[in-house]
Amino acid sequence: MSKIKNEKALLKKAMQIGEAYAVKSGYHAFKATDSADDKMEAIYRLLCHHQLLTPLPEDQENRLNMKHRLVKWIMGKLPADHPLLQ
Repeated sequence: MSKIKNEKALLKKAMQIGEAYAVKSGYHAFKATDSADDKMEAIYRLLCHHQLLTPLPEDQENRLNMKHRLVKWIMGKLPADHPLLQ
């Protein structure tokens, strides 16, 4: 797995958009006590369930790969001239 430029910022953007999508889909907002990893996993699973994201094979399903998959997903959704993709 290669390192992606601006990966942290892209993950943050993916989390923001994913959380907004989750709330619009009827999911109750996350609590302040929920860990970032739990939020990330919930967003990943929701996007996979709604077929917006291709799920990882079961043997590769770990939080590092989920984060990478979310970053790749948001990279495909942002316009080509977005500052995070530069």
